[in-house]
Amino acid sequence: MLPTAAPEPPPPADGASPADDASSAAARARAADVPPWPAWAAPAAVVLGLGLGAVATILVDVAAGASNENHVPPAISIIGDIVFDLAFVVAALYFASRVTRPRAGDFGFRRVGLKRGLGAAILAVVAYYGLTAIYASIFALKGADKLPSDLGVTHSTAALIAASAFVCVIAPVAEEFFFRGFIFGALRRLSLRVGGRDLGVWVAAVLTGILFGLAHTGSASSQYLVPLGFLGFVLCLLRWRTGSLYPCIAVHSANNALALGVNQLNWTALEITGLIAASWLVVAAITGPLGARTAPLR
Repeated sequence: MLPTAAPEPPPPADGASPADDASSAAARARAADVPPWPAWAAPAAVVLGLGLGAVATILVDVAAGASNENHVPPAISIIGDIVFDLAFVVAALYFASRVTRPRAGDFGFRRVGLKRGLGAAILAVVAYYGLTAIYASIFALKGADKLPSDLGVTHSTAALIAASAFVCVIAPVAEEFFFRGFIFGALRRLSLRVGGRDLGVWVAAVLTGILFGLAHTGSASSQYLVPLGFLGFVLCLLRWRTGSLYPCIAVHSANNALALGVNQLNWTALEITGLIAASWLVVAAITGPLGARTAPLR
């Protein structure tokens, strides 16, 4: 269980002007949003997560007696995907705990104002779908993400509910925790100055976006890996601008629900909206307490 209390910021220096105090407060807030683990922990966690995920998935298949990987039952596929994602969460917590006791706020579980969070999320959505539309028009993208089909969303109501819970709740929370909460945080410690400006955040966002796209190899059509990289990059900037992981999880969840409803289920707009709302409620119930006591960045 991650503790949620945030440390109190240091008091302003004696004799500082109000403008200096405000500038110092902003700098402290930005510094507080950079976690304590080093940059090398990012690639190390990727390797450990892949290893743990592969072993866990094999154990699930063996325990279920699923010897033919071309005919794995939907329930086993769902369980395998869940343990694979959770393996990366375990890897992140392991490397974070080697430095200090990890706190929820270190990973971005922090309250954010509605106006700030909503505005940044809308900009992120517009940027992502705008970039994807341009990319799709240039390369004439066709097809859809095959993961929901592998999870048996059309086989039964139980499979649909389980797959929806994984695609719209578990995967967004676990992936945002690992990529935007841990990897992006670690890579932001890299400093790259060009013309007197530190471009470390942008480099970290690009690298995290690439890793995020590559992580979906096998679960998404190869032509969609680049747009997924766009999504990973945009979500990093959303995390950076808001100082919170919650808008990232919300956008990620809504995007997955939209893809599931449109590409696989042919649902109406009302049904997809209901799926998004239900997913957000479950996400809030699971992750809300983690950031309830962590003050938003100013």
